Amino acid sequence: MTLKECKKEEKMDREFQKKFKFEGSIRVLTQMMVDPAATEKRGGAKNLPLRRGEILDVIQFTNQEQILCRNSQRRYGYVPRAVMLPL
Repeated sequence: MTLKECKKEEKMDREFQKKFKFEGSIRVLTQMMVDPAATEKRGGAKNLPLRRGEILDVIQFTNQEQILCRNSQRRYGYVPRAVMLPL
């Protein structure tokens, strides 16, 4: 990874922490998959866009309805628990 890519990732992580009021280091708790039968959704505000079968990194289990996740493009957002499957 080049220095430029590393700085870009650090900037994205700082923006995530500010936007979601997340304190501490960002740690991946587990990985989960979006249900292949779920409808694809466009992201908005603080929601992550969903693609069928996509594997997401779980950052935080926020409540009974949502999980805070990161996708392969290092974008962060909330995902409904109803469309997530354990690996």
